[in-house]
Amino acid sequence: MKIKLIGILCIGLLLFASCKRSEGEGGTGTVQGYVKLIHHPDDNYSLPADTVDAAKTDVFIVYGNSDFYGDDVETDDKGFYRFRYLTKGRYTVFAYSTLPNGDKVPVTASVSIGVGETGNAPTLYIHSGKAYGTSIAKGKVYALYYHNETYRGQGWAYEHRVYIRNAGDAYHFDDVRVGLDGVFAFQKLQPGEYEVFTFTENANEVLSPIIDTLVIENAGEIIEMEPDTTFIVRIQV
Repeated sequence: MKIKLIGILCIGLLLFASCKRSEGEGGTGTVQGYVKLIHHPDDNYSLPADTVDAAKTDVFIVYGNSDFYGDDVETDDKGFYRFRYLTKGRYTVFAYSTLPNGDKVPVTASVSIGVGETGNAPTLYIHSGKAYGTSIAKGKVYALYYHNETYRGQGWAYEHRVYIRNAGDAYHFDDVRVGLDGVFAFQKLQPGEYEVFTFTENANEVLSPIIDTLVIENAGEIIEMEPDTTFIVRIQV
């Protein structure tokens, strides 16, 4: 009788353990979803983002509170993925966005499933493109033209050069020329503080810098320095 009781207790413990099985493989549940790719094109003044199905993209799954992913699959041509044969519990799926410098940033979503259930995870929106995570700063330059001390006219400073540097640096890291409409633009700027500057000259053609501070707080912005700031320069002709 005692042996039978021990046997029953052992069976009960085994059944209890199976009911408490942690997240992972060996069940009848499914986690699935979609991945969308937001592409940020380069060399434009509008920062458009094109969203497409993220085909052939690796998606990873984390079982419960594990510190490591348990499995990975590749999306199909519609950006769809599926993890099958999962036990009851909570799962985290993720895919990677790619920064312009090549660094990877995970984008995650979580979903819980019961025994035999199919959990649809929130869509993962990943990003790529040279303009991802950056902003554009635009301004204008207006010129007063002189020959020695004689005034010769004025207008937008076409082809005049403008520079940008990190605040506190001695040297610029980029420069652009002013367009026909007086506009200049610096692209692919990360959030931070910058100094934008150009040069004016006197009758002896001695150059003096004109500097303005630019602060970018968020990615994906188009910052119009004009009309608050229009550089007015004197140019000897």
